[in-house]
Amino acid sequence: MMKFEKARIAGMNLGYSFFSLEYFLDSMVRVGAESIELWGGFPHLYFDDVIHPSVEKIRRAVDERGLRINCYTPEQLLYTYNIAASEPEVREMSVEFFRKNIYAAYRLGTRKVLMTSGHGYVDQPLEEAWKWSRESLRELGEFAGKFGMTIALENLQPTESNLVYTLPALQKMLAELDLPNVKAMVDVVPMHLVGETMQQYLDAFGDDLIHVHLVDGDPTGHMAWGDGKLPLDEDMKCLCENDYRHTLTFEIANSMYLYDPESAFQKSFERVKPYLK
Repeated sequence: MMKFEKARIAGMNLGYSFFSLEYFLDSMVRVGAESIELWGGFPHLYFDDVIHPSVEKIRRAVDERGLRINCYTPEQLLYTYNIAASEPEVREMSVEFFRKNIYAAYRLGTRKVLMTSGHGYVDQPLEEAWKWSRESLRELGEFAGKFGMTIALENLQPTESNLVYTLPALQKMLAELDLPNVKAMVDVVPMHLVGETMQQYLDAFGDDLIHVHLVDGDPTGHMAWGDGKLPLDEDMKCLCENDYRHTLTFEIANSMYLYDPESAFQKSFERVKPYLK
């Protein structure tokens, strides 16, 4: 059974929003991480009218600690951006926000950006929202391609999006986009929530499944491995048995860890050790 290289397992700063970016980076070194998934959200990094803080400062801080960024994830659920909105001005504002973030990711040194589908208004036809989401993703995918960037399109929970929240929907969106640099990723919480399996995603996408969010839940919750009830050992065994060669992130961000996120990441990094080379 193939095992993971340690550098492909990352921690994420989403759960460190009450701490400085420097503390998060030092914390990742302490728990033994070699790479991070950088969440582009305030206060660590936020792109709007003002860039805070500078991309160069962040890249220097990451490099100084011997870490690397395996994926960049601009915030797209908490803030008022929606690439599937029916209003043209809202869509354009949203697409422009993500263009800035894609270019920021390029300057940060990573070549992978996480995107989601946005969401349609419940009182409007879903087909229209799907169309706007697809066209926005196509525009962003083409823009990313100019910089050699790949977009990882994430499945969401039904409470987060009424567009791409199942495996068939993710397949449909990627098939309609038909862009070589827009590929699939899977978050295990929405996957298990709708009764899907890791093997189904691997069978559907093969090597085009390029990123995984591994997080425990009950059934949701963004918990540390072992604090929920999801079969994460089964998921990891499946990835190893299928020779999965891309990146994986612990997306831990539950309020129960608000003042001590490091202990949660330490727990998850300990649990993943049997699957590392």
